Amino acid sequence: MDATLPGLAFEQPICELEARLQELVRSADGRPETENEIRRLRRELADVTKQVYDHLDPWQTVQVARHKDRPYTADYLSLVFEDFFELHGDRHFGDDRAILTGFAKLDRYKVLVVGHQKGRTYKERAACFFGCAHPEGYRKAMAKMRLAAKYGLPVIAFIDTPGAYPGVGAEERGQAWVIAENMYEMSRLPTPIICVVIGEGGSGGALGIGVGDRVAILQHAYYSVISPEGCAGILWKGHQHAEKAANALRFTSKDLLEFGIVDSVIPEPLGGAHRDHHQMASRLKIFLLKTLRELVGVPTDRLLSERYEKFRRMGVFLEQPADAADGAGDEPAT
Repeated sequence: MDATLPGLAFEQPICELEARLQELVRSADGRPETENEIRRLRRELADVTKQVYDHLDPWQTVQVARHKDRPYTADYLSLVFEDFFELHGDRHFGDDRAILTGFAKLDRYKVLVVGHQKGRTYKERAACFFGCAHPEGYRKAMAKMRLAAKYGLPVIAFIDTPGAYPGVGAEERGQAWVIAENMYEMSRLPTPIICVVIGEGGSGGALGIGVGDRVAILQHAYYSVISPEGCAGILWKGHQHAEKAANALRFTSKDLLEFGIVDSVIPEPLGGAHRDHHQMASRLKIFLLKTLRELVGVPTDRLLSERYEKFRRMGVFLEQPADAADGAGDEPAT
């Protein structure tokens, strides 16, 4: 196998077929035999791609979620929305480029969009702290969401971060407090909120803009209490065990839907969102419009009540009977 082929390690059969197909198309001479071979290779490529992506393990899902060509918040802003007008700053410390906020139009709906941004080039990634927001980023997001609620505009949040920024400065400026405050304020914000995990959904960094009436996830994204590397470092004292941690965390879209953590899984194009930005954007737009139609017009008290109950239902609890608590009676219930 050619080690110079692009793509992830498990994508090498796909990349080999793509390279053969491109070479054949370039040298096509118009003969029926050549055209038949091109059609055969295209069918084989589709079959192999489907086979690979239908059987991704959790660690491979993480690699797809982190793919350098995967569409980010800024890409969806240009492909899904119209008339995006960015809003800057938290009126307290500064403007965190790891979180984008602004007003936009989605067909007939005026909305506020909030989302993590990682950046494409190294310069952009450094400016965006690789999608890891500081406290000022979460304060900015909350301030703009309050503004949206004031004018009755729905909020759409795109989650794509390995976690909140872990530096000393961020902790000094109240990182944990700000994330907790955002979660509390979003739980009672009197306007519809739709959250979509478009890539990585890591820890409190994701939860800081992750409380909503509907929470969805792209098919090959992940949403987790901690990154695989962080979990491996704590439990097995080494990042080389990240694959083992990924298998244990149960954070794929299929798992999350089964557990009731997310409401919907948005299918990705064949081979992942990084292979077809436009098709992924089209599917995301269809989901957003459908969800907005469901939420816009719902009375505020009902909206907030259902949002509260949605998150209270999450998790499994073990309760002990009252008589057992006194040291007698039945065994604890499970």
